[in-house]
Amino acid sequence: MRALARKGKAAVGRLYRGYNRRRVRKAPPPSTHQIRILLLHAYGMGGTIRTVFNLASYLAREHDVEIVSILKEAEEPFFPIDPRVKFRFLDDRLHPSPDPLRAMLSKMPSRLIPPDESAYHRFNLWTDLKLARYIRSLDTGVLMATRPGLNLATAQLALPSVITVGQEHVALRTQAESMQELIKWRYRRFDALVTLTKADLRDYRNTLPKKPKKLARIPNAVPPMTGDLAKLDSKIVIAVGRITRLKGFHRLITAWETVAAAHPDWTLRIFGAGPQEDNLRAQIAEAGLEGKVELPGPTSDVGAELEKASVFVLSSRHEGFPMTILEAMAKGLCIVSFNSPHGPKEMITDEVDGILVKPRTNANLAASIMRVIEDEELRRKLAAGALETARTYDVDAVGAQWDALLDELLARRNGTYVKPPTPSAPPAQQ
Repeated sequence: MRALARKGKAAVGRLYRGYNRRRVRKAPPPSTHQIRILLLHAYGMGGTIRTVFNLASYLAREHDVEIVSILKEAEEPFFPIDPRVKFRFLDDRLHPSPDPLRAMLSKMPSRLIPPDESAYHRFNLWTDLKLARYIRSLDTGVLMATRPGLNLATAQLALPSVITVGQEHVALRTQAESMQELIKWRYRRFDALVTLTKADLRDYRNTLPKKPKKLARIPNAVPPMTGDLAKLDSKIVIAVGRITRLKGFHRLITAWETVAAAHPDWTLRIFGAGPQEDNLRAQIAEAGLEGKVELPGPTSDVGAELEKASVFVLSSRHEGFPMTILEAMAKGLCIVSFNSPHGPKEMITDEVDGILVKPRTNANLAASIMRVIEDEELRRKLAAGALETARTYDVDAVGAQWDALLDELLARRNGTYVKPPTPSAPPAQQ
């Protein structure tokens, strides 16, 4: 019986590959003019959404760019949108159609997205159908995916005539083992896999048995922000992010008990929303920190809030490439961050453009915050260093890396790619 099932599966695979070959023969020539970016929910408020909007805006200068959102769960976007960027939504959950097929499939769990994908609960059989139809409708251009589940679906379903790019916003090591196994065997089908950090790029190089045609690290760029640089004279410490356990705000509040006891005139503001918000409010009340720790909710104008602060704190134990650090640097804030092994460790040079807290304990976090509160000269020196670092993540500098990658991928498809010469070793001195 198993042998028969294997033969059946192999036969289906041959039919599928044959169908792909016939469609590819009729497809237009390879092109990077059209770029389609898959995103889970474009009108949400996460860091990935903000960075994708930023990249799409840059690419729209020279390309036809469309963001394809799996879900629509809000009437208006949380972040500002470049009018040159088009939008498409596959599953409008605000105004669902009365289609009985949709009603039935929406109640069934996804089969396309792996159960260990962190956003698995947002998908169902209806989104599977809409996503698969969309991916299979493309026969040229560039298709870029922005999270593991969408990357896996793209690698599995996209026609070979489409230039495919997987973009990872989370570290490989943080993925469940079942996800890592799928990644090992499907990501090789990409034309390119782009990571945000050098550490993650190294992990993929060491982990993937067969690699995509191109493995690259391209960081996020500083997004446009309103207002001026922070003046560093306010007694405000700020943190920004989705209020989940992963962000470690509960640890930051615990550390703030020590800070508030020594510096009662300073205030901690945590901007964001999420499932842990009620727990944090209860923690603040229990610790007697009302008025000393504020939870103002989410903000669509991050720049304006950063400008009012003097110190930015990141309390996550694990991060990919935290945009909030980059935004705080661009506003000229003093940065204090846990020494997370990927993003913060690469973005911050300890004692130059920020403080890396190690070991990552609540007591050490409190001590580092109090250090920059009490030493204004150090606070201003680190803020100036942060501003210099932010300039290396300018949108034009990062965008040029994307331009070069797309040019290379098109040249590889056209057969015109010339591998750059390996730098020769300097001659030995006599």
